[in-house]
Amino acid sequence: MIPASIKKNDKLANWLITIVSVVIFLVVASLSRIPPPESPFSFNIHVFAFINSLINSVVSVLLIAGLVTAKNRKFVLHKKIMLVAIVLSVLFLVFYIGHHLFAGDTKYGDIDHNGVLSAAEAAAVSGTRYIYYIILVTHIILAAVILPFILFTAYRALTGEYSRHRKIARYTWPLWFYVAVTGVVVYWMIAPYYN
Repeated sequence: MIPASIKKNDKLANWLITIVSVVIFLVVASLSRIPPPESPFSFNIHVFAFINSLINSVVSVLLIAGLVTAKNRKFVLHKKIMLVAIVLSVLFLVFYIGHHLFAGDTKYGDIDHNGVLSAAEAAAVSGTRYIYYIILVTHIILAAVILPFILFTAYRALTGEYSRHRKIARYTWPLWFYVAVTGVVVYWMIAPYYN
């Protein structure tokens, strides 16, 4: 095992993790209620969504590498890998907010990009709409739930509480991995309908 990186202070950690999780949840949840302002960018804003799909792909690979290094007891490498995954996830959040703030919502199947899903467009995508929405809804719910788990898991590792870290990581890892992988799937399914 490696020594603790930070001093344990559960009371402060609980407050910080709760506040950060709630604030981020409220910001992300409010994005769909805010009409998108005119984009200050001279490029297609959907490039942020593409970058996010790349970030999610890298995070997925890092999570697998993190799991392998932990199982092989390469704890220093495991720590570095997981910290990079967390930093990339923060970067993802910045791009996600930027994309949804300026791009607004995109309807799955909106072939003519007019913001309205006609009966003909809905028929054209038929059953794939249900698959898309099942993946999207589970992705959104778990993305909302996973943040405090990630933060508490990291906190337990950084304070050297490795048994508690392993206990919570058993739940955090598969949820985080699912969110990262489905984030890529959602992007590739919705990207054809970006205007």
